[in-house]
Amino acid sequence: MKRSALLFFLFLGLTANMFAASDTLQVLQTSDFNVNGKGSDAAWEKTPWVNMQNSSPGIDSYSSQFKILYSEKGIYVLMEGDDEKITTTYKKDFDDLYKGDVFEVFFHPNPKEPVYFEYEINALNKELVLLVPNFNKKFFGWIPWHYDGDKKVQKAVSITKEKGKMKKWSAEMFFPYTLFNPLDNTPPKQNTYWRANFYRLDYDSEKMAKSAWIPVKGTFHEFEKFGYLKFN
Repeated sequence: MKRSALLFFLFLGLTANMFAASDTLQVLQTSDFNVNGKGSDAAWEKTPWVNMQNSSPGIDSYSSQFKILYSEKGIYVLMEGDDEKITTTYKKDFDDLYKGDVFEVFFHPNPKEPVYFEYEINALNKELVLLVPNFNKKFFGWIPWHYDGDKKVQKAVSITKEKGKMKKWSAEMFFPYTLFNPLDNTPPKQNTYWRANFYRLDYDSEKMAKSAWIPVKGTFHEFEKFGYLKFN
């Protein structure tokens, strides 16, 4: 009996560790700070980089990574990726940015409802902000109304060069909780869980090279396969 109980609890512990290691991020709290695209604020030092994986079989992708923090007012995300050139022709906000080099953030605050938030930013500092209803794999993005003031994402992009050649680019963003209204489960409290995913698209090879925190085989809108954020 004791041996069976011990094996049972060992199994639970192993399962929990596997779950935590593979698809759950612990999101640490921070005081608010200004974003500059470089991730130079000291707050970023207390949380590690999370690697993104190549999710385009047969197509090489650049190294990509991200960090995430949250405060009493919103969520901070820092994304960074190696690169040799900017491949995009989209120079306006709310353009089809995903047809060029871009970082993407998906937040799904209430997994019980098929409605989530999507954000895209390219190396030209242009953005696409969407609320996405997704019913039975039929989805459509809606842009925010009165997107200004305390609802607007604070964002900045930085391009790093060495000897005149591009080496990488990064994007730093602050998402105010006011932007997520009226989504349930916002703002997150301690020990709150959201689902989320983080992506990158790159077209330097003239093919779409996809990178993701949690790789998906189909579209980026497979929200049932998103990872988990636990707010600590």
